[in-house]
Amino acid sequence: MKTEISYRFATSQIANRFLHELKDWPVNQVKTRLFNGGDSVKVSYDYDESGFDYTLAELDDLAQQHGGKEV
Repeated sequence: MKTEISYRFATSQIANRFLHELKDWPVNQVKTRLFNGGDSVKVSYDYDESGFDYTLAELDDLAQQHGGKEV
């Protein structure tokens, strides 16, 4: 199942840092793109249906480290 979530950051520079950190992210393979003027990042990934999927919790934690909020 495909899952998609978006995060907004204070600046486009911070959004880019978050996006680049996800390029080599070890938790799950994710696809990312900037949107909304460059200060937001949309993340999509395949939900692991074999058990509890920690991907969303890990994404939330990483975004919070960069001052991001889910939108």
